[in-house]
Amino acid sequence: MTRSSDQLVFIPLGGLGEIGMNAALYGFGPEGRRKWILVDCGLSFAGPEVPGVDIVLPDLTYIIEDKANLLGIVITHAHEDHIGALAALWPALRAPVYCTRFAAGLLATRRLSEPGAPKVPIHVVAQGSRIALGPFDIEFVPVAHSIPESNALAIRTPAGLVVHTGDWKIDPTPQVGLPTDEARLRALGEEGVLALICDSTNVMRDGISPSEADVAAKLKELVHSAPNRVAVTTFASNVARLRAVAEAAMADQREVVVVGRAMERVIDVARECGYLEGIPAFRSADTYGYLPRDKVVALLTGSQGEPRAALSRIASDDHPEITLGAGDRVIFSSRTIPGNEKAVGNILNALARDNIEIITDRTHLVHVSGHPRREEMARLYGWLKPQIAIPAHGEDLHLSEHATFARGVGVRHVLRAGNGDVIGISAEGARKLTEVRHGRLYQDGMLLVGAQERTVAERRKLSFAGIVSVAVALDEKGELAGDPEIALLGLPLLAKDGTPFDDIVADAVEDLIEGLSKAKRRDPEAVRSALERGVRAAVNEEWGKKPLVNALVIEV
Repeated sequence: MTRSSDQLVFIPLGGLGEIGMNAALYGFGPEGRRKWILVDCGLSFAGPEVPGVDIVLPDLTYIIEDKANLLGIVITHAHEDHIGALAALWPALRAPVYCTRFAAGLLATRRLSEPGAPKVPIHVVAQGSRIALGPFDIEFVPVAHSIPESNALAIRTPAGLVVHTGDWKIDPTPQVGLPTDEARLRALGEEGVLALICDSTNVMRDGISPSEADVAAKLKELVHSAPNRVAVTTFASNVARLRAVAEAAMADQREVVVVGRAMERVIDVARECGYLEGIPAFRSADTYGYLPRDKVVALLTGSQGEPRAALSRIASDDHPEITLGAGDRVIFSSRTIPGNEKAVGNILNALARDNIEIITDRTHLVHVSGHPRREEMARLYGWLKPQIAIPAHGEDLHLSEHATFARGVGVRHVLRAGNGDVIGISAEGARKLTEVRHGRLYQDGMLLVGAQERTVAERRKLSFAGIVSVAVALDEKGELAGDPEIALLGLPLLAKDGTPFDDIVADAVEDLIEGLSKAKRRDPEAVRSALERGVRAAVNEEWGKKPLVNALVIEV
């Protein structure tokens, strides 16, 4: 029975206005007593703007505070930007997880196998099946993507049917896994779709994405035409691509050597799930040196320039077992994720210096996106015929363009939402009701720190302007009891006139102490504050930069 106070709401907590860190709440019921499901729990990778941070996680405080009403965590697919935060955040949520076999396998071998990882209750759900969680009836609808067992979620509620696409494309020949289930999506459209929450990643691109089958054909051609060694780097999770490389090698009587732990883990799970049937066992890295140059294909991690991944180490001649030389061919069967351009460029330049042939998607069809272009999106909208469209999974420009696109294909109600927005969904349309706490958490070593905490901001400042540490001892009269102890890190050695910076700081400290009144000199906190302000100003006058200054005042 539906009460007049019952309401269907959608609350994105990550993934809107950004690529990655996908996490979205669906709630049903009266305000204050709603039942919830969390769709995906992903991470994003930290950039140079957050030095020392490993990964970035969504702030789920809002649902953590109401976890008693969280019925489950439903995973669309196994990419890190959809499951990568689960191990770190699940202890605060403690809700059962529902996902397919492949996603469960990757979780078990990756994040949940790390030391100290929680014991997460995982319920395996077959593609095409349905689960019931309180007022939610959730159907896992197969869609093509760049990882097996990706799903759109058909979420039935007393208020109506919502389709949450996750990541998807239309690929009739995905090579591994099921294609997008057009018939089922058309049937959902006939049933009546109240709202569509849809992937926006490639909305700026016209046409239809090429198929994985096209990439497989090109890889086969490139492996066959290579006179010497071939190395292929790609996303470890793209099982279709791994299979395509293996089949290309088999056709040319080459052995496949797998290099990189991340790729080995995915391969193990893919074999367990039957996605590498007919593919012989791959060779380990220690066999590479014994194979003829024209009879080997190396399958490598490191397509994004990761410093300790296989390709980076090979390019810098730092890998203990794998080498490449002039006349060998390296295929980048991937796209460079924004932010990784410099790291990837360094690898490309290192390979070029060694006269290694480089092939990328700029010149050959060696990579396709797992996200839909505009014609594919138009088809989906035509199949589902949603009353409401809410663009998701994209930066602000993508969301804005998607909103315009949705209006152009005839959707009556289109709403731009952002992380933290509480969106009410009903037959009358969608509207923002309020906003809840949201944001980012930084995984800093073994700790989680809030984005608003001073830790990362101070570290960022350190990276630009260094630090000055000053320790002074004052006697009971407020006089210096000995010379100040000074340490400078990250500052130039000499000022413009050749004066050492430690002398500049020492003079500033003495002048500051002498300039304070006797009363202030007897107040350690007043002395500390004056030293930090004054030393920062003195350094800035000579350098033009303001370092962090840490002063310690000891009474003796």
